[in-house]
Amino acid sequence: MKNIVLTIILNLICVLTLQAQKIDTDSLLTKAAFELNTTKNYAKAKELSHLGIKNAPNYLDFHLLLGRAHWLTQQKDSARYYFNHVIAQNPKYKEAFSYLSKLEIEEKNSNNAIIVLDKAISFYPEEKEFYLLKSDAIALEKDDEKTIAYLTSLTEKYPDDKQLQNQLTELKLKSVSDRIGLGYNYTTFSRDEVGPWHLVGLQYVRERKKLTLIGRINYADRRYNGSSVNSGFQYEFETYFTTGKKSYSFANVAISDEIIFPKLRLSYSYYRNLGKGWEGDLGARYINTADADLYAAVVGIGKYTGPYWFNLKSYWQWEKDKMYPAFTATARYYFDTKFDYVTVIAGYGTSPDERVTLGQIQQRVSLNSFRIGAGYYKLLWEHYCLGLQGVLNHQEYTPDNYQNEFDLFFSIQYKF
Repeated sequence: MKNIVLTIILNLICVLTLQAQKIDTDSLLTKAAFELNTTKNYAKAKELSHLGIKNAPNYLDFHLLLGRAHWLTQQKDSARYYFNHVIAQNPKYKEAFSYLSKLEIEEKNSNNAIIVLDKAISFYPEEKEFYLLKSDAIALEKDDEKTIAYLTSLTEKYPDDKQLQNQLTELKLKSVSDRIGLGYNYTTFSRDEVGPWHLVGLQYVRERKKLTLIGRINYADRRYNGSSVNSGFQYEFETYFTTGKKSYSFANVAISDEIIFPKLRLSYSYYRNLGKGWEGDLGARYINTADADLYAAVVGIGKYTGPYWFNLKSYWQWEKDKMYPAFTATARYYFDTKFDYVTVIAGYGTSPDERVTLGQIQQRVSLNSFRIGAGYYKLLWEHYCLGLQGVLNHQEYTPDNYQNEFDLFFSIQYKF
């Protein structure tokens, strides 16, 4: 009987001792976490964590905390050691996978990060964070096609994630290519004997991630009662170039010696990424015709939301102290690449960015104009960019007298 009582007493003492040790260990972990996260005393956090490991070698929270402390003090090899130790001892420590993959991404070790994240996903197949981190790791490889393929799979897995859709759309809009192409615009008029007008443009595009250069030669022919009454050539140079991490610019210069075109057109716009899919632009236009100089300020706002792009651009034009506004609203829905989309256009007024009627801008700028149109653009067989667009314009040609104009535009480019 005495032996039984003694055994019970000894077991009770052992249990109480273990409970006291656990309480002390938990308190130590709490104190170490406080020093790390609140007071930012990383040296003290490390000291307490090492003491915790000495008292409880298998208590992996101390190893995890040490890894974070070393990471925050830029001792990344040591941080990597502790995170890997936690994963090796207990691969279901989700936080260890998260910290280690973020460390590898920070160090731009794409391959190491992907290995860690693939293992994490095998244990946590429904943890969205790991899929998003893998996207960041893949992006480090600078392989747009690979990143697009992975983001596409993520948008299918998370169809309601608008940020993912925006990211995918913005990446698709970036490309590196050279293209040579031909555009043709045919314009008819509701008035008898007026028209048709023909506008043909031959262009070469050299597109890179930070700089795009475009050269274009245009030929216009205007007809009346079946005969050509005016024709000529125009020469254009256009460029888009990066001006910062969140901005880029557009510039254009066009010259001609023919009366069918302005003598000189200068254009500039500055575009700024405003965050959350929004983009703003400010610009200026100058047109020198045979009889006048026209100036315009441009203000625009755009929005990317998933595969959609919406844009409203305003032109504030003045001539001889008179202001003539014009507005253009555009909506697009993108399919697979930046070359695959449908578009709808509506507008009021004559703007300096309209190529077909630019030779008559001095006569039209003070007159009313209401237009609406739609277009479809498609990349075929990876090389051929085709486009078809129609616009109906209800144009005032003299005060209170209107005509209907219909523009049919076709383009083809070879991408190489």
